[in-house]
Amino acid sequence: MAPHKTNTFRPLRVGALCAWAALLALGSSAAHAAPPADDCFDRAGAYQGVNPLVLRAVAWRESKGDATAINRNANGSIDVGQLQINSIHFPELESRGIPHRALTDPCVNIFVAAWLLKQKMVRYGNTWRAIGAYHSESPHERDAYARSIQAILANWGLLRPQQ
Repeated sequence: MAPHKTNTFRPLRVGALCAWAALLALGSSAAHAAPPADDCFDRAGAYQGVNPLVLRAVAWRESKGDATAINRNANGSIDVGQLQINSIHFPELESRGIPHRALTDPCVNIFVAAWLLKQKMVRYGNTWRAIGAYHSESPHERDAYARSIQAILANWGLLRPQQ
């Protein structure tokens, strides 16, 4: 068996996410029996090899955990869901069978965010720079965002505050 590579990201499970979105759209009782969002953070983190606590901190920073959050940006793009997936990603997600309206489902949103964060980790390593790049590639904004995630984790008692 080949060793698990931590510097690669796993593709989104398009079929599973689409089936999940379809169940939600149809109002299926199976969708309502879905695991709570906390389980989704753990499952998405494990699937992509990203820390679920970082995903939770990003959700808190982006929307205070509001799965229904939709924000319009000054540049005309929109951010959707608790992890504020930006509309710049919609074409790629659509090509993988994930319609943008599926991002309002908390679990789909979390799995997509984990996938996006893992792409940054592949590029920058398992670093604060990768976490900051989830928000912006601009060095000033990237670094400020990474510091805000550090502060959230420190406030939750999960990190020592930066000196």
